[in-house]
Amino acid sequence: MNTLAKQMEYLNQELSSQLPQEILEAFGKSIEDLKSKKIEENSIQVGDQMPEFLLPNTLGKMISSEEVLKNGKMILAFYRGSWCPYCNLELKFLQDHLSIIKDKRAVLIAISPQSQDHALSMVEKNNLEFEVLTDIDNNFAKKLGIAIQLQDFVLPYYKGLGIDLLDFNKSNENFLPVPAVFVVDENRVVTYKFLDVNYMNRVDVEELINSL
Repeated sequence: MNTLAKQMEYLNQELSSQLPQEILEAFGKSIEDLKSKKIEENSIQVGDQMPEFLLPNTLGKMISSEEVLKNGKMILAFYRGSWCPYCNLELKFLQDHLSIIKDKRAVLIAISPQSQDHALSMVEKNNLEFEVLTDIDNNFAKKLGIAIQLQDFVLPYYKGLGIDLLDFNKSNENFLPVPAVFVVDENRVVTYKFLDVNYMNRVDVEELINSL
């Protein structure tokens, strides 16, 4: 088991002991429902061309995929939001490996639908040294086929935990990206893909680095 997976397992055990069974069952039902939608198969695949993007970073500067790819390969890490402990753990782990990623001539970028102020707070809290972009209304994630709408039955449990997606994302819809990581080469071709509708499963960072 890779190191990040071990940390995720510890986090699972911690949350399982803290959260009421009713909430855990609702989250489990939500994941099982998403599995039936076959998002892995219907989303962008290895060998496809990644659409271009122009998205704001935490300071409001527009970041262009075209400019990024002039510096080499690009890693796109889609995360749900700063409210998600699994996402925070994954992003910290990627930060810990940032120097190796840079040595491979790759640029790491994280993307979520959360507003720039929430993204900036997360960057500062976790000392992230890579670009974190805001995908307003999940428009870019929708192009890739990796945006999902949270089911009505699970929304009250999110809100009960203080997670109001409409506020976090400054949006009128309860959409989130499926946690996913892509490697894109200089020709915009996807050369590596990790995607799992079970947000408790995350990329093997060592495997990701070996793919660069």
